Amino acid sequence: MASQKRIQKELAECTRSPPPGMSIALASESNLHKWHVVLQGPPNTPYAGGTFGLVVTLPVEYPFKAPAVTFATRIYHPNVTNDSQGSICLGALKPENWKPASKLLGVLEAVRALLVEPMPDDPLEARIAEEYKADRKEFEKNARAYVARYAKGQPKFDGEAGGAEAAKS
Repeated sequence: MASQKRIQKELAECTRSPPPGMSIALASESNLHKWHVVLQGPPNTPYAGGTFGLVVTLPVEYPFKAPAVTFATRIYHPNVTNDSQGSICLGALKPENWKPASKLLGVLEAVRALLVEPMPDDPLEARIAEEYKADRKEFEKNARAYVARYAKGQPKFDGEAGGAEAAKS
């Protein structure tokens, strides 16, 4: 039960003062373990003007086990899988780095920071990481094209990663 109390406290903290450009809500009022986060693309990045959905899934063992955080909206980024899974490579979420004292607010801030400053040396998408390092203009053009195609309007959650457009492409 301690885990439920901790999650309720962290949810209250995150909804009261979320990181800039984020709003957090439960996916369903009856499930504290699944959060829907709406993230506005940070200004002065190729993601500016985009609205991205994130799904935060807390394991039953939380806080002793790290949450799973995925993009529900397709994104062109070296640290996010370029598919409908939207898996994120983030050091803080790796089992060997996760600490029970870690907070979800910090995790959300780290995801936002990844959009401001990608980590091309720890990529999930090697080709995109190479492009980011070798041809920043091309990377930014491709990232903006994904924003225009997938991240306009309200994000879709629950198996609708990338929205209906992704299924048609």
